[in-house]
Amino acid sequence: MQIDWLTFTPIPSLLGGIILGIAAVLYVLLHGRILGISGIVSGLMHPKQGDCAWRIVLTLGLLTAPLLAALFFEIRPIVEIDADWFAVIIAGLLVGFGAQYGSGCTSGHGICGLSRLSPRSLVATLSFMGAGFLTVFVLRHMIGL
Repeated sequence: MQIDWLTFTPIPSLLGGIILGIAAVLYVLLHGRILGISGIVSGLMHPKQGDCAWRIVLTLGLLTAPLLAALFFEIRPIVEIDADWFAVIIAGLLVGFGAQYGSGCTSGHGICGLSRLSPRSLVATLSFMGAGFLTVFVLRHMIGL
């Protein structure tokens, strides 16, 4: 394995992690809820009276934040997806199934759950990270995709 030193960004990555941590803490303190994105988005699939507006606003904020950052900071990340659309759709469905099956996603378990020292979140995070590592290893090194 080699590090691509031209795209290695430790400082912006660290700042992004700090911002995520601050957002998760503020969300718990101000709203008393865990900032688990899969739970917030899945709440839109099963709407309850008076529960949709904040979910829509938060989701729109997540989707528009990168666009605003690119506009104000002249950031133009190069996105390369070296898979066909069928693989991307299947991967998205599998991630959605896994988040539903695991009662949370990387933000809910990996950020919020681990920061609360939740044993369940530790097991969930180790499980989805291990599955991700194993999947990449098998696809890249054994199958050759």
